[in-house]
Amino acid sequence: MVKLLLLLLSAGKLGKLLLTGGTMLLSVVAYAFVFGWRYAAGFVALIFIHEMGHFLAARQRGLDVGAPTFIPFVGAWIELKDQPRDVETEAWVGFAGPLLGSLASLACYFLARESDSRLLLALAYAGFFINLFNLIPLSPFDGGRITAVLTPRIWLLGVPVLIALFFWRPSPMLVLVAVLAAPQVMRAWKYDPEDPANRQYYAVSAETRLTYAVYYIGLVAFLAVMVHDTHEMLGAARLPGG
Repeated sequence: MVKLLLLLLSAGKLGKLLLTGGTMLLSVVAYAFVFGWRYAAGFVALIFIHEMGHFLAARQRGLDVGAPTFIPFVGAWIELKDQPRDVETEAWVGFAGPLLGSLASLACYFLARESDSRLLLALAYAGFFINLFNLIPLSPFDGGRITAVLTPRIWLLGVPVLIALFFWRPSPMLVLVAVLAAPQVMRAWKYDPEDPANRQYYAVSAETRLTYAVYYIGLVAFLAVMVHDTHEMLGAARLPGG
């Protein structure tokens, strides 16, 4: 009986690994049809590293969390089986993904400069852009989870950003995000800081709020600069003799 139980547990873990590996492979194949397999493999790897940032941060805080699952042309996510017990934990888990993802993109950038590789430069640009996009201060983006440590009302600032992005680059993905974000926008609109449940969950020190504000603004500024610079470098590489 014990052996059977251990076997089932092992099979469950194996199933989770197969789900992650299988959906990653499916994503690589899907992206490869559009961008080629080398770019596809690198792009999926960058998303995986981003998600592992969330995974490791959640495990560090003692939360039960599932391995990443991928959907081609949508992205990936990790399943938090235990929800954060306070807003600081939520902010930490939210911040870890873009942080690790940005470091991976920065590694691609330096390798691209060292080897004069346009492929690595393109991957660096994609990584910087995706992590910057994820920092929009609106739940369910990572930026919404981070800025909630200040106040959920800050999510209302993310609405015009999302609208501007839609008019700049209309996309079904942005429509899906808007649908997912709508309940969170209403939650921010109705947020009552005096509600006992909110006071307990969002109770953090001014120092903690300041620390995360500095982290958030610093990472947004860094990624904005790197998105601009890598975009310019890719444009120059397309020119004759560039």
